[in-house]
Amino acid sequence: MQAPTIGTPTAAYSDTIFVAIELSQKTWLVTVHSPDLGRMSRYKVEGGDHAGLLALIAKIRARVAQKLGSEPRVVSCYEAGYDGFWLHRLLVTAGIENFVFDPASIAVEQRSRRAKTDRIDGELLLRTLMAHLRGEPRVVRIVRVPTVEQEDARRVSRERDRLVTEQTAHTNRIKALLRLSGLKVGNPRHRKWLTWLEQQRDWQGHPLPPHVLAEIKREHSRLILVREQLATLEKSQAAAQGSAAGEPLAKQQAQLQQLKALGPALATTLSGELFYKDFSNGRQVGSYCGLAPSPWRSGGIDREQGISKAGNARVRQKAIELAWLWRRHQPDSALSREFERRVLNAGKRARRIAIVALARKLIVALWRYLQTGLVPTGAVMKA
Repeated sequence: MQAPTIGTPTAAYSDTIFVAIELSQKTWLVTVHSPDLGRMSRYKVEGGDHAGLLALIAKIRARVAQKLGSEPRVVSCYEAGYDGFWLHRLLVTAGIENFVFDPASIAVEQRSRRAKTDRIDGELLLRTLMAHLRGEPRVVRIVRVPTVEQEDARRVSRERDRLVTEQTAHTNRIKALLRLSGLKVGNPRHRKWLTWLEQQRDWQGHPLPPHVLAEIKREHSRLILVREQLATLEKSQAAAQGSAAGEPLAKQQAQLQQLKALGPALATTLSGELFYKDFSNGRQVGSYCGLAPSPWRSGGIDREQGISKAGNARVRQKAIELAWLWRRHQPDSALSREFERRVLNAGKRARRIAIVALARKLIVALWRYLQTGLVPTGAVMKA
């Protein structure tokens, strides 16, 4: 039996309008396949003009309804990216069935120099949407859209990570400027550090040059500002956890912090970025973190390429960090003992490989702990 082409939709979708939205900051390219035309049509909408997009879809729906004599179904899709999920909520509210695609899961041509335009990408999105609705297995991965509350809750951990990175950058810059003159660094994060700095002298007994001192003062003022924002953020986070004890995310954070090696920062990141999702098994948890293996098997070739590094990079980074902390604070757990057995008399490279395996197993064990209450074997709870 010949498969239906894009110009001849199946009977099940003969009354369905397919819409693929290629998003960009300047313009949105809307690729439409409607049953009254039987071909692709393309329309341009100004970037961010959601009213124009809904008006365009309503116009096409009215035209198709007049020809078919019944109200058609509208199904749309777009790739997850810069615009987030507000457009998904807008389309669903307007009565449109929408899917958010994982861009990395869409199959593309494997040529070394493949053509890529918004027109080609729009057609590819539309064909992928139609294939997914036909029931083709694993043709694309659908992104699970978080609620507004879940999306807002993870802003705290993301802002904290960004502020910590800025704090480290300012501190390193101050240290580098002082090393140019051969001076001691002291503690730049102290408020009275500038008073101490003005009393320092180089090997000739001279103070810092005026321009260098002025640059250091400006850098130090930005460092103090970042530290104040970090302190304010941590206080607001503690207050939010105390006032929202009944929320699911707050419950997960409190449950994670009962285990040694897990503090407020790690618990907030893992609950807001990972454990709010509904996973069916441990393999899905490891795959979302990008800690799943990626083998290369073809003919006589059989080798391992390492972890996939797909999914959420923040969760993967925190999982590796947690693995080192788990080894230190939970030395008698089964996972830590297995790690020590594997790296006995091993080199640094083998330890780095083993810590990734520990991170994958630990994340899966924590997921089971939150789902069933099963504490990881040998783990110690906080007093």
